[in-house]
Amino acid sequence: MQETPAAAPRAVIVVSSHVVRGSVGNRAKVFTLETLGFPVWAVPTVILPWRPDLAPGERIVPDPQQFARLLADMGSAKWLGEVTAVLSGYFGDAEQAEAVEKLVRAVKAANPNALYLCDPVIGDEGGLYVPTATATAIRDRLLPIADIATPSRYELEWLVGRPLPSTPDILSAARDLAPPTMLVTSAPSMMVKSIGNLLVTEKSAWLAEHRLVEGEPKGTGDLTSALFLAHLLNGEDGTKALERTTASVLEIVTRAARRGADELMLQTDAASLSHPMATVTVRQLLQPRRRKEG
Repeated sequence: MQETPAAAPRAVIVVSSHVVRGSVGNRAKVFTLETLGFPVWAVPTVILPWRPDLAPGERIVPDPQQFARLLADMGSAKWLGEVTAVLSGYFGDAEQAEAVEKLVRAVKAANPNALYLCDPVIGDEGGLYVPTATATAIRDRLLPIADIATPSRYELEWLVGRPLPSTPDILSAARDLAPPTMLVTSAPSMMVKSIGNLLVTEKSAWLAEHRLVEGEPKGTGDLTSALFLAHLLNGEDGTKALERTTASVLEIVTRAARRGADELMLQTDAASLSHPMATVTVRQLLQPRRRKEG
């Protein structure tokens, strides 16, 4: 009797924050990936009752040694070959970055084609909202081994240590960091009252733009990273993944804002994850010519 061939790796390990109420961190990433057909191994880096900006609440951070042992167990699991990608987000403690680095290396040893997407959730326009040690650990340990990174423009400014007032500045900064593919959110738009997602690779740059949404709920960065990864894993090229990701996020935040919601309503708007109807503008950016040596 002929044996049925093993299914291709499909699981994604997601390492980020967990909120009891809301659609940020792992709540957004896991729901998105599972809705699009990916089994998820979810690891909480911190447990919160809700977003800290909404109200005070208890903060539970796993003991660093226990967290490291948990991830070490995962890295030696007999099922590790099921994993096709790792996605990391918000960290509750700087020491967690070392454990994640070891896990990523173990996943890639088991499956050399596995992807690692580092979503460096460290701050916003107001500056860092994690300790400097945590942001430094993400920059120094995780970005160098990442295949893809999805910082906001403000996070990228901290990572490279300089202001990025224009699109050429962002392009230059994105290429100064290690990941060969970078999707920069909150990028400047060429259209009035709009915002962009800027996809930068070694050889090309694409900008997806859409109008600003008033009253936009938090969590769009988590949603963006999960969507972009899912589309890449489904075989889409970077430009198509950029367009579909941006369209889904625009549609979901627009609907949440119209309802006056303080959170993304992913369960209500789940169809927008796979079949967005919103229209976004995608354009290829011209690359600056390199100066000839000598």
